[in-house]
Amino acid sequence: MNHRPYVMWPHPLLRRAATPVDAITDEVRAIWDEMIDAMDTMPGVGLAAPQLGIDMALAVVDASEARGQAVRMANPEVLHASVELREHEEGSPNLPGVWARLKRPRAVTVRFMDEAGEVVERDFVDLWATSVQHQIDHLAGKMFFDRMTRVKRDMLIKKARKVGRG
Repeated sequence: MNHRPYVMWPHPLLRRAATPVDAITDEVRAIWDEMIDAMDTMPGVGLAAPQLGIDMALAVVDASEARGQAVRMANPEVLHASVELREHEEGSPNLPGVWARLKRPRAVTVRFMDEAGEVVERDFVDLWATSVQHQIDHLAGKMFFDRMTRVKRDMLIKKARKVGRG
């Protein structure tokens, strides 16, 4: 399956909140399938619809070792986050070639609409939790580097521009 291209930073869609999804339709299911294909092609552990230029609050996450365990989420929101933090290298295909070490809550409880259209709550831990939070940030119009200090963020963006030219 082919997927549409990633939109590149600083595309405006990456900076605004995604439009909530009212119902799970065949179109939504097809978009999720396309997103999973794009995520697996990267390879990555998560993807939000705006990263492919789609203005919908949809995300997929698969941090399993075997793959094929993708969780499909519409309108995900964090209900509870652990106090304990976990550090992990994060990056984005929307700003290729750069990574940053960030700390996020080690565990989160997330409410979302699943592929059956049911509103569910699910706990995510470790890499799953990191990826879910990263995708929810995308859906809110935030990039991973927005969680860095201004100096570190500016350095990262400058590096990304150099990598992009190389």
